[in-house]
Amino acid sequence: MKVLSTVLVGLVLLAGLAHAEIVGEEVDYAHGDLALRGYVAYDGAQEGKRPGVLIVHAWRGHGDNARAKAKEIAKLGYVAFALDMYGKGVYAKDNAEAAKLAGAFYGNRELMRSRAKAGLEQLKAHAKVDAAKLGAIGFCFGGTVVLELARHGADLDAVVSFHGGLKFEDAPAEGTVKARVLVCHGADDPYVPPEQVVKFWQEMAAAKARYEILILSNAVHAFTDPGAGDDPSKGAAYSAEATRVAWHSMHGLFRETL
Repeated sequence: MKVLSTVLVGLVLLAGLAHAEIVGEEVDYAHGDLALRGYVAYDGAQEGKRPGVLIVHAWRGHGDNARAKAKEIAKLGYVAFALDMYGKGVYAKDNAEAAKLAGAFYGNRELMRSRAKAGLEQLKAHAKVDAAKLGAIGFCFGGTVVLELARHGADLDAVVSFHGGLKFEDAPAEGTVKARVLVCHGADDPYVPPEQVVKFWQEMAAAKARYEILILSNAVHAFTDPGAGDDPSKGAAYSAEATRVAWHSMHGLFRETL
């Protein structure tokens, strides 16, 4: 009977995905005087409110990759909002420009949190979102952003970092971290060395946070980004296997918390 029940549940889920009508819409908003443009995605065939998931882009900026991730999240049954950290139409042409754009936030963590919260407010205000059930995910630079939110007590149920930076200015106080935290980290990532992982682990433990650190073998930085190429020796490369495992872990956390 257990096997039959599992099969029936699987068929129901497949039927739901078959009838999904993913809607994607650009959203213009602002943070202070700065104009921003995000992107919301949801299943138009699904009725009622549903949990919301904030998506923070990698260091190049808000682009096609962030929007593709929003659609993937929407297919799982959530409303996804890919925010904009840099400004409407701003997208780095190369890594040097990306480093400059992201560096402005690494050097000003208060601005980082404030800009991200502006996106979170857009997600919460969406008519289809159940604002009592919220998650956030981020990639590379975006992973640092969502962890920064979690470490400072943002009202989130779950936070997932994919190959994000783990270097922070201050340690969270005990009880500050409200969200369940999942860090998906490439074991061979040269940009986030083991000592940063250990320090993050120690800080989460001291804060008595609920956290998991998933170390993915044979994965380097940017392992979820097909645009990163396929040469791990360069320090950043796509890994279909690491992406699959990390995404599955994220989905499991969301099922438990959202």
